[in-house]
Amino acid sequence: MNFDKELDARGLNCPLPILRAKKALAELTSGQVLRIIATDPGSVKDFAAFAKQTGNELLATEEKNKEFEFFMKRK
Repeated sequence: MNFDKELDARGLNCPLPILRAKKALAELTSGQVLRIIATDPGSVKDFAAFAKQTGNELLATEEKNKEFEFFMKRK
């Protein structure tokens, strides 16, 4: 999937991946996509809730080798 910016949140625990993603999304324009890589298993629920609360669209969530990859589109 194509993305405009990448955020490496590996090794960070809640709420840091969400806070960093919020900051990164603020730097994007509407319609741009942020790729986030995280290792916190709780981030799967966190990013789903974050998308609902903020209106940003969670395009995809994948797990590979105990890492979670999220693609979030800025509203």
